[in-house]
Amino acid sequence: MHQLFRLVLGQKDLSRAGDLFSLDDSEIEDSLTEALEQIKIISSSSDYQTNNNDQAVVEICITRITTAIRETESIEKHAKALVGLWDSCLEHNLRPFGKDEDTPHAKIASDIMSCILQNYNRPPVMALAIPIAVKFLHRGNKELCRNMSNYLSLAAITKADLLADHTEVIVKSILQGMVPKLSLGTCFKRHLKVFSSICGLWRARPRVLETS
Repeated sequence: MHQLFRLVLGQKDLSRAGDLFSLDDSEIEDSLTEALEQIKIISSSSDYQTNNNDQAVVEICITRITTAIRETESIEKHAKALVGLWDSCLEHNLRPFGKDEDTPHAKIASDIMSCILQNYNRPPVMALAIPIAVKFLHRGNKELCRNMSNYLSLAAITKADLLADHTEVIVKSILQGMVPKLSLGTCFKRHLKVFSSICGLWRARPRVLETS
């Protein structure tokens, strides 16, 4: 891992975190997976939700990492670590504290969501991401769900079969008002297997809701 990432993440040094933006993307690209794994350790600590310094360090580092991934077009190389960090957010509370105040882990999930799901036209990345993405639909954060549904709609257009195994979860979210009906429903019509499953679940919607 690059020495500056090692310093900032190892010592959780907020005063040096901004210096990461002075480095060229190519200079730190090889360090991104290891940095993501270190962020996962920090964000999983018992005091992370109340530690403002650690949260600030993590937010800055994630911004730097996702920027470098986009600029170097290295998402496939770092997708496993990025999705792993994303998945770890599901182990924590994602429901907003107040009307507009996200929890620390909801912020992480939101910050890395676009970096992952904007690559909806890359099947290897989507194969890793979609099974995790659909889990966020039932975690009580409507804003996160709305944004997620927009990306899943794009994924449905380009590679609908990746969503076929998750139809029931998505339909439950639509019925419960967590996901806009048209954004995903219209796109699923492009894939017969998915659409047929939705039709069956729609007819059985009272049962689906009762078991949710």
